[in-house]
Amino acid sequence: MATTPSQSVAATGIDGGATNYRFALGSLTTLFFMWGFITCLNDILIPHLKAVFSLNYTQAMLIQFCFFGAYFLVSVPAGVLVKRLGYQKGIVVGLLTAALGCGLFYPAAVSASYGVFLGALFVLASGITLLQVAANPYVTALGAAETASSRLTLTQAFNSLGTTVAPAFGAMLILSVAAGASAEAEAEAVKLPYLLLCGMLLLLAVVFALLKLPHIHDQEDEALGGDAKPASALNHRHLVLGAIGIFVYVGGEVAIGSLLVSFLGQTHVVGMAEAEAAHYIAFYWGGAMVGRFIGAAVMQKVPAGKVLGFNAAMAAILVVVAVMSQGALAMWAILAVGLFNSIMFPTIFSLALKNLGPVTAQGSGILCLAIVGGAVVPLAQGAIADVAGLSISFLLPVLCYAYILFYGLSGSNPCKERP
Repeated sequence: MATTPSQSVAATGIDGGATNYRFALGSLTTLFFMWGFITCLNDILIPHLKAVFSLNYTQAMLIQFCFFGAYFLVSVPAGVLVKRLGYQKGIVVGLLTAALGCGLFYPAAVSASYGVFLGALFVLASGITLLQVAANPYVTALGAAETASSRLTLTQAFNSLGTTVAPAFGAMLILSVAAGASAEAEAEAVKLPYLLLCGMLLLLAVVFALLKLPHIHDQEDEALGGDAKPASALNHRHLVLGAIGIFVYVGGEVAIGSLLVSFLGQTHVVGMAEAEAAHYIAFYWGGAMVGRFIGAAVMQKVPAGKVLGFNAAMAAILVVVAVMSQGALAMWAILAVGLFNSIMFPTIFSLALKNLGPVTAQGSGILCLAIVGGAVVPLAQGAIADVAGLSISFLLPVLCYAYILFYGLSGSNPCKERP
């Protein structure tokens, strides 16, 4: 029997009808866009600050380490905060925290201190983490469970729209402005873009504080009779394997995006200047956006696990081609990886939460913790690049995609909960 929109809302513990949850999904897409935009700007900051402070690859990757390390440190308290305040208020607090982080880029630029930049990034990422903890499970709950992967993939497409637009924004306001300037002037080039972002986030915080969004009942407390202690989400094998999948996926995707400008700048590839190469990052993230729209439609007909496995295999092949070739072939092969990255995060996330019942919120928090892969894998790739060379370091993401292939075809199948 087909599930109607209003039945879906009722089944997931949401107050309001179909119109309300469609409006809520539409509102949430703005959040996905903003955190995609902000996260992708790191790909511009890495080559920029690497030049400003004369960093090696490992030191430059501390940018991603601090940014994604916040997911590991903040996800659990963010989950507690969202449980106490509710999803909507949690989103507002997340936006205000992210705005504060963007504002801290001003004193970081004035002091021209790499450490202050890293601190600002950590605060900014803490706000983004809170948004992730609140918004991702909210999207999965706003409709039928059978189409959760498709729904989250669709909203994530707007995340990719943000990552597609961000490189051009960063190249125009950061890399091009800083060309040939002194170290102090180069550091100050980040003032305007991050102050603009601060203003946008504050505006969104006001908007979300005033919006009337559907309320999600606390299903965990209802299912357990209020005071009973829930079972652990870690008892579910597909959730644990999914957390590893999120770890390696985010790590691989971020590592590739972080080093794209440097990869394209190599003489045996295309030898592009930083400001020019930054524009090509849009093809990497733009491919992810296109792929998510396609994937949202495909997964209405094809099982999500099979689509995930196919995309992981294709991404691994393309990275190997990029490493083993040169010139335009190497460039377009590495950029095309974005197309196949497209559906991975939302698909792994929704597959891992499948059939968790009363421990779904706990499972979501664990998956958000696993985003720390974006801190660890890029740092490891930076260390490999310093020792073995930049191109060889790109083989590390190949191992990440191999695991995702396994998860899509086998590891994502829900098994009976362990006692």
